[in-house]
Formats: sequence, C-alpha cells, structure tokens
Amino acid sequence: MTTIITYGTFDLLHKGHIRLLQRAAAYGDRLIVGLSTDEFNANKGKHSYTSFADRKFMLEAIKYVDLVIPEKSWEQKVTDIKKYHVDALVMGSDWSGQFDDLEQYTKVIYLPRTDGVSTTQIKDDLNRNIEQEG
Repeated sequence: MTTIITYGTFDLLHKGHIRLLQRAAAYGDRLIVGLSTDEFNANKGKHSYTSFADRKFMLEAIKYVDLVIPEKSWEQKVTDIKKYHVDALVMGSDWSGQFDDLEQYTKVIYLPRTDGVSTTQIKDDLNRNIEQEG
C-alpha cells in the first residue's frame, strides 16, 4: 500500500483544495491530510474563518481523503512520515523547495496550483465586499 501525506489549513474549502487532494490521492492508495490546528495557525500568525473541527469534518467527507490528523507543529512532519510509513509528501507548488529537507525520509512532490482560485483571494474579496457595504 502506497501512503501519501499532505498538509494544510484548508480554510474556506474550494476547488483548488479539492483538485490538490484528488491529484495527491492519485499518487497512492491512501491519502492522509495533516490539518493545521487553530492553535498552530495562530502560532503561524494566521486565523482561520472555519474552526478546526469543521474543517476536519469537511475533509473527512471528501472521497479522496482516507485519514485526517491534526498538524500541531512544523516539526511533526518527520514523525508523521515515520509513524504512517509515508511514501510521498505532496504539497502545492506555492511551497516549492520548502520541504526538500524531508527527501531523506520520503519522496517530496510539489503540484501546480489551480489557476484562478486561492483562499487569500477569497478572503480579500470577502473583505472588500464588507468594506463596500459598511
């Protein structure tokens, strides 16, 4: 069995997230998603619109995802790779080069982002709409 892992916040779930999960799952038989906890996001200076529990619920409903685990720190990736016998780490190309050091433990694959959609863009659009209405 080939096990793939990816990590992310997956806030304001959109087609780019789904396409990443679909393409990541195609590399193996099992896809694990390390989902950033609300506390970890705060440590990174990020804030999610959707709670960890709700983001986890949505990811678990996606047919490409076999297991969702909490991501609590940057350092846990090596532990996860060993614990789950991961064959490849798959991340979006916006992270290119950031996880190359993990190649000593598993294969690292960066997939191109889906054009025309991003959580940052969605948040910016929402904030613009709120400012225009207020």
